[in-house]
This record gives sequence, C-alpha cells and structure tokens, in this order.
Amino acid sequence: AAGPGDLVEVIDRRGERCGFGLYNPRSEISVRMLRHGQAPPDENFWQQRLEQAVALRRDLLQLDTVTDAYRLVHAEADGLSGFVVDRYGDILSAEVFSLGMFQRAAELMRRLAELTSARQTLVRVDSQVHGQEGFLAESIRSPEFPEQTTITEHGTRFRVFFADGHKTGFFCDQRDNRKLLAGYCRERTVLDLCCYSGGFAIQAKRLGAAREVTGVDLDEAALALARSNADLNQQRINFVQADAFGYMRDMLQNGRQYDVVVLDPPKLIRSRRELDEGTRKHFDLNRLALRLVRPGGLLLTCSCSGLLSEEEFLRLIFAAARQAAGPHDEGAASGRAVQLLAKTGAAPDHPIAPACPETEYLRAMWLRVE
Repeated sequence: AAGPGDLVEVIDRRGERCGFGLYNPRSEISVRMLRHGQAPPDENFWQQRLEQAVALRRDLLQLDTVTDAYRLVHAEADGLSGFVVDRYGDILSAEVFSLGMFQRAAELMRRLAELTSARQTLVRVDSQVHGQEGFLAESIRSPEFPEQTTITEHGTRFRVFFADGHKTGFFCDQRDNRKLLAGYCRERTVLDLCCYSGGFAIQAKRLGAAREVTGVDLDEAALALARSNADLNQQRINFVQADAFGYMRDMLQNGRQYDVVVLDPPKLIRSRRELDEGTRKHFDLNRLALRLVRPGGLLLTCSCSGLLSEEEFLRLIFAAARQAAGPHDEGAASGRAVQLLAKTGAAPDHPIAPACPETEYLRAMWLRVE
C-alpha cells in the first residue's frame, strides 16, 4: 500500500529487515535508503543528520573563517539522499532530486534555518528531476526571498543570482581549486574557458596577481554577472562571449598561447545515453586547450560529470595530448608532452560517501605542458 514518497521498510531476499528508505515507484531509483539497521528514522534521526552536517562545516572544517558560502548538506554523503543545500550568508538554497525529500524539504529547511540562524530559504527542483521522479512542483521560497545576494570567498566578493543561477546559485565546490590556481598566476597570462560568473578568472587576478586574464563563456547572462563581479572587486578582466571551441580555434589561428589555461565546462554527461558523446566533447575540448598552453605552462582541466570515471578522464586527456598539434599547424599531430602535477576534486564541504561513488563527481587535473 506504499505510495510515492512514503517511508518504507526494506527487506532483503532472506526476509530480514535491512533498513528504511523513501519509496517512489515512478523513479529510476525506486528506494532511496535513509537508514540501515532495525530502528526506523524518527524525529531525532532527522535532527541528528542535520546537526552532524552543520558541525562538519562549522566545527571541523571551520569554513566560516574563510567564506560565508559553502555546501551545507551533500545528499548521500550526509545521509540525506536527494537533498542538497548550500549556504550563502543568511540564505539557504536547496536543490531536491527526489519526491520523498521534496515532501519533507520545508520541514528540513526550517530545522536548518534554526541551526544556522538563516533568515531566508529556497527549495527548487530541476525540470529534469520532474521527469525522472514523476512529479511537478513549484519552488518553495520564504517570504521576501531576495533575487540576489553577495558572498565572500577568501576575501573576494561574488554576486549570486537565484533566478538564473546554475544549481543552487554558485559553484562552491571549486573554492579551494580557485585559490590553488591563484598561486600559479603571478605576472602570467590566464585564459578561463567556460568561466560562468568569473570565479577562476577573478581569483587569478585578485589573489594571484595575474598580468592579464581572459574569461570566455557563451552565456550572455553569465558574462554580465562575471563583469559585475570583476567590477565589485575592482579587477580589470577581459570577458568574451563566445563558444569555447570557436574561441580556441580563433586563438590558435592567431598563434596565441597563455601561461595558464583553465578548462571547466558544464556537465557534459547527464545520463548514460550521453556518455559517448560527452566523452568525445571532453576529448576535443582538451585537445584544443592543450595547444593553447605556452611551453612550460599549466592546464587545469575539470569534469563535473560523475559518470566519467577518473581513469577514463585521464585516459582521454593523455590521448588528447598526443594529438595536440602546435599553434600554427591545424593539421599536425606532433603532440604535447604533459606532466600530471596533481589530482584534486571538490572542496571538503562536498564529502564522498564510500557506498555512493557518484558523490565524487568533480575531477580536476593539473598538468604542466611542454
């Protein structure tokens, strides 16, 4: 008699109870496990999960000392499958990926607001999730919810627009990578491809003291936000509205190269049906980006497609390097020698659940290019 979104008991093939989860017969994931063992989730269960999530960010990671924007709840990694919450100052912005969690989201956000002293909350469901989970729902906003806010990351300010922003409004997962990249940028030329709201570009200029920074994105609204963020921090950056493929080809024809290149495309693989096409796009992007790096320079290349494994991502990067020609020869295949300096991922406020490898979705490879 269980209905969509109900809490159900989960029985193994031997007839023994193995835990409890949220049921949705319309979803590709019929049951999202909440708790293993014999005891059903009660009021204390939900409160403890939220308190543990907040304590990780505030007490152990001490994120309030470096930023007021971070991931507060990271779905399965915090024991709350299908529920993601980011904090932006006194605002909590949630994205829900399951019907069962959406039915409970208002109460969960009320509890989180009490734990964090947040004054405004937002819950929204991506249109793709509506199809996957079999329900339609409008966003849930607290009264007088603002259209935008301003957050601070390592002393740099960024505006966050909630109506048009990707995901919950801002990519907190690249926070540590943005600071790390800045350390390579002093007096160097930097190209930030798929720059969105300008995170890498602005930190390269403000924290890294780069000599020249160019940010490229096809989204006109994103570039307007990036320019606004640069002005907010009094940084001069050249932002260009262009397709990344076309822009890179134009620069190669002009013989242009950069000391540091950042390639951080949007999610190219959203389902297994897109795996082959998305992998080819990653390959082509990296092949062009490698050619734009001045000899001895740095390429930071990223993937946020959880279905693209680390092994496959590295394989395609190395294959792209072998096919990356020089800046003046479009048809050559002389290749570029690369050294893998480091492998990083999302900041630690995006922890990884051992039982759910998809929580390790962001891959960032740091390569020296010869």
